[in-house]
Amino acid sequence: MPSILQTLGPQDEHEVLMEELIMAEKGNRGFASMDADKQREIARKGGKAAHQKGTAHEFTSEEAAEAGRKGGQASGANRSSEDMSERGRKGGQR
Repeated sequence: MPSILQTLGPQDEHEVLMEELIMAEKGNRGFASMDADKQREIARKGGKAAHQKGTAHEFTSEEAAEAGRKGGQASGANRSSEDMSERGRKGGQR
């Protein structure tokens, strides 16, 4: 079976190649593709705006403690104490 480029004329082939180039460039769009400093700047502005608008959630100390417990349980659920000891011994080694 011939490829799509083999069935097109030179002008159509150029258009297909340009479209593929544009699609490849779009891979660098969006929040996740930004550098960390730019993400922090945007997030900070969003948080500030939410507080000014009055729609931001402010955690109580009880809510924060509960969230910390849940996070600790979730992150440690599949780890044995031996596993943690081994990780501790390795420290910052890579």
